[in-house]
Amino acid sequence: MKLDLPRGMRDLSPEEFYNISFIKDVFLETASLFNFKFVEPSPLELVSTLEAKAGSAISNDVYSFIDKGNRKVALRFDLTIGLSRFVTGRRDLRMPSKIASFAGVWRYDEPQAGRYRYFHQWDIEIYGSISEEPEAEVIEFTSIFLRKLGLKSLIDINNRQVIEEYLRQRLNISDETVMLEMYRAIDKVQKKGAKAVEEEYKDKIDISKLQSLINLSSNTGSIDTLSSIADIKELANWNKLVTLSDSLRSRKVNNVRINLGIVRGLDYYSGTVFEVFDPTLYDMGALVGGGRYDRLTASFGRKDLGAIGAAGGVERIIIALQKHGLLKQIELQQKEKKSVYVAYISDKVRSKAVEIVSNLRNNEIIADYDFQGKSLRKQLEDAYSNNAVFTIIVSDEEFERGQTTVRSMNDGCEQKHNLQHLVEDLKEKLKVYTAKPKT
Repeated sequence: MKLDLPRGMRDLSPEEFYNISFIKDVFLETASLFNFKFVEPSPLELVSTLEAKAGSAISNDVYSFIDKGNRKVALRFDLTIGLSRFVTGRRDLRMPSKIASFAGVWRYDEPQAGRYRYFHQWDIEIYGSISEEPEAEVIEFTSIFLRKLGLKSLIDINNRQVIEEYLRQRLNISDETVMLEMYRAIDKVQKKGAKAVEEEYKDKIDISKLQSLINLSSNTGSIDTLSSIADIKELANWNKLVTLSDSLRSRKVNNVRINLGIVRGLDYYSGTVFEVFDPTLYDMGALVGGGRYDRLTASFGRKDLGAIGAAGGVERIIIALQKHGLLKQIELQQKEKKSVYVAYISDKVRSKAVEIVSNLRNNEIIADYDFQGKSLRKQLEDAYSNNAVFTIIVSDEEFERGQTTVRSMNDGCEQKHNLQHLVEDLKEKLKVYTAKPKT
């Protein structure tokens, strides 16, 4: 029997776990600055809910199964649907409601760099308002969060209502099914190229109309530059992008541009959409995606609630940090955490060593010891390999006298310490400890 993990799954190493925790800490700190409240939606959803809210095609991308109650259920595909279900079902929540979440999600798609079939997302959502201000708030959050991580970012913004208006008025398309196919086609252009997309959709969509939309979607630039294009400036919904750009300018969010090729693939997006890239790693794909999705809250029975949100793939952000060498400093900080190792001369005094370890931990000092009965030499090797800065060496004779030996792992110097004052003495030593560079 082959006891491997399913394809696209992996275990998290200590380093990976710490990197994800670091991203989470910065996310929670930034979300608190914006006064978001933290929620985690259920990991399990009804497939009917996912299909109704994200489109029937979503069934191909989720981990679904029949449970013991003969219900067709699936692991969460993203956090947005669960958060929207939570908020729309809570009539007691005051609006606007600002929600944040950080958790794992499952997608049954092709594994790729930075994307496994189980991965982590951060997510923020604002419910209640239908104006451009919460949109600017979400985009500003994204810009500040990535900056706190040390990443430069380029935020590409569009509005699906602008594209919808162009489809209706310029291309005479009114069938919503055809519109959604158009959105999906444009969403694939960046990854596959225009020719490949035209070939894929030649039997589904009027190819001349698709080419016209592809030509329009190739426009990128500042709001002022694109406002000079006749096909754009005459569209009524263009003013929504102008208003959003003005709000971002007042917030000093200058790393943005209009990109009419950004439409986002999910059916529930209904207005502003955006994707965020590292401009030096553009081929890597978007680090963050988001937009307005009033259709989703309406489908949950809350037509009174507007909704705007953003989500980022944590593992992909970690890859960007690694490519820029930014995680080296983070990993160094982890290694520089000052810890103490407690070694014992023989098994006779192991219980005494355990007493000291527990006392140190209860006083917020990182401490460890050997519980396999290794020799003192092996224990000291463990202390060194675990980056302990001091090792307490416990012997029976010294313990009976109320003393113990503290060895600096930096230079090997040893001092006797009174057990009654050991915690206070170690705290003082740890405060002033400076490691010598290892050669």
